[in-house]
Amino acid sequence: MARINVGVLASGRGTDFERLVDAKERGTLGADVAVLVSNVPGAPVVARAEKHGVAAVVIDHTRFGRDREAFEREVVQVLRKHRVDLVVLAGFMRLLTGYFLREFPLRIINIHPSLLPAFPGAHAHADALAWGAKVSGCTVHFVDESLDGGPVILQKAVPVLDSDTPESLSARILEQEHVFLPLAVRLFAEGRIRVEGRRVRIDAHGLALPPMA
Repeated sequence: MARINVGVLASGRGTDFERLVDAKERGTLGADVAVLVSNVPGAPVVARAEKHGVAAVVIDHTRFGRDREAFEREVVQVLRKHRVDLVVLAGFMRLLTGYFLREFPLRIINIHPSLLPAFPGAHAHADALAWGAKVSGCTVHFVDESLDGGPVILQKAVPVLDSDTPESLSARILEQEHVFLPLAVRLFAEGRIRVEGRRVRIDAHGLALPPMA
């Protein structure tokens, strides 16, 4: 099977992006990280991409005002130029329109810091603590037009401690994101994922998957 090209969209620090590149360099990703696109000029993720020799393109979404599709058309042009097969949202703080989703049907995955469908949105850690949840975690899922509602690929549970703050819970969940996002990309790249409605079935033959509980 030919190696696929991954395009990563990110807005912030880029630690999830860097773990994807690390896995590629170790030979465990099963894919090439072809390009990073960031919507935030000066975001630390851009420097991480440059350090690893990954093409980095900054497209400032504020130039487009409220025209989200115009912004996305520029992003899609970059992804097409780099022959991207799979789009990975790694801390990308923008909602995607139907236009973008139609350009990459069932080929966009996102990492979210909760056990979806619990605590969607941008404040998952604070929401989990405010709710009094005893368990949170991370979810890798396909992206659809709902908010953090697409079919789930992988999840990892992380206990919520009585002493947790949003920052401490975020740090422990991030450790698991660094494991499960590259794994999801590998599963996709190796053709091990099959989507049946909302169910994602994984062919784990020959793999030792990490525990998700």
